[in-house]
Amino acid sequence: MNVKFITLGCKVNQVESEAMREALLAGGFQEAAEGQTADVVVVNSCTVTAVSDQKARQALRREKKRNPGAVAVLTGCWPQAFPQEAEDFLEADIVLGTTRRAALLPKILEYLSTKQRIVDIAPHEKGEKFEKLTISAMHGRTRAFLKIEDGCDRFCSYCIIPYARGRVRSKPLEDIKAEAALLGDHGYREVVLTGINLPAYGKDLGLHLCDAVEAACAAPGIARVRLGSLEPEQLTPGVIARMAKQEKLCPQFHLSLQSGCDTTLKRMNRHYTTAEYRQIVRNLRQAFPNCAITTDIMVGFAGETEEEFAASLAFAKEIAFAKVHVFAYSRRPGTRAYNMPAQVTNKVKEDRSRQMIAATLATQRDFFAAQVGRVEEVLFEQEREKNVYEGYTRNYTPVRAASAVPLQGQVLPVEITQVLEDCCLGRLV
Repeated sequence: MNVKFITLGCKVNQVESEAMREALLAGGFQEAAEGQTADVVVVNSCTVTAVSDQKARQALRREKKRNPGAVAVLTGCWPQAFPQEAEDFLEADIVLGTTRRAALLPKILEYLSTKQRIVDIAPHEKGEKFEKLTISAMHGRTRAFLKIEDGCDRFCSYCIIPYARGRVRSKPLEDIKAEAALLGDHGYREVVLTGINLPAYGKDLGLHLCDAVEAACAAPGIARVRLGSLEPEQLTPGVIARMAKQEKLCPQFHLSLQSGCDTTLKRMNRHYTTAEYRQIVRNLRQAFPNCAITTDIMVGFAGETEEEFAASLAFAKEIAFAKVHVFAYSRRPGTRAYNMPAQVTNKVKEDRSRQMIAATLATQRDFFAAQVGRVEEVLFEQEREKNVYEGYTRNYTPVRAASAVPLQGQVLPVEITQVLEDCCLGRLV
């Protein structure tokens, strides 16, 4: 029998889909080839917004039409956060949450035997341990993601994820070392450490994110270690100094901002001020010359006034981010912000999104321009057009270079020569 995976959402979901895929292949399944009818379809869902839930429903319905008679599996964050909604979604033959990944294979075999619908969504429990999920590869990717943490204790007022993921729990150091070494043995040059709240790593084990970074950097086959999204206030001067000692650590830091206005940050239940954020950025830039600071910025949060948005826009320009993911606030049932007064209209959100995107694209172009003339190592990932390959520098600048021979998977020095709209051009040195 063959299986097809549809993965929605974050890098953590991608890692978990890969782990489930490897488990099914080890259990005798085959991956459905492009255009081939699948016997089993697994949709690994996201639930960050209500639109995310809708995408999961649409994906599963679409795949059932394309694969008549296939066993339809719904798993991931949406069933975990909203179990009754997921149970009522009758198009899914098997419904699992975020606590039952290891049960995927036996549940599929059970359904094939009984033809009885299965709904198995176990709640997260206090004190639960990190689920051992080891992967040997990232299907179709040049960089590998290494999940080291799950869960979140922060409860931002707009976020449902703590209900979908439970409390913070961490991957043991020995498992990080072993998995990084395995990925290196399989040819990966770069690993990206990921988690739901990455800087909280080790909170339950008496460890720190720095311990995980050092463990991953120690893997002999790995040339680069990159960090996923970070909560900024946990990057103290001591933490930054300790990280700066690791030569393999990539100088790119995705510091989740959400808003550049202190009043808005307080309503969001974020745990830092703009002044603290500004100082953390200064500390990083001092410790990691030419580092990239990237972020997420939300516009139109509940109660955001024109003055608050103006403050956020000005702060984004001041920090001069290398890249920004701009998105409009989406009301999420089950969160405190859902019932907050003074909800912003969609028209205003769209206008503010346009302004923020324009401003942050300008700072991105300035960052790219500052790279011109530098010689940087590029990990090439894909052929963008005939004999033109694209990859990323250590600070995550996208670079394209011409080559008559394939470059995928290679780390090569490139002189950056020109800025395009969304990347840089370079020549192999």
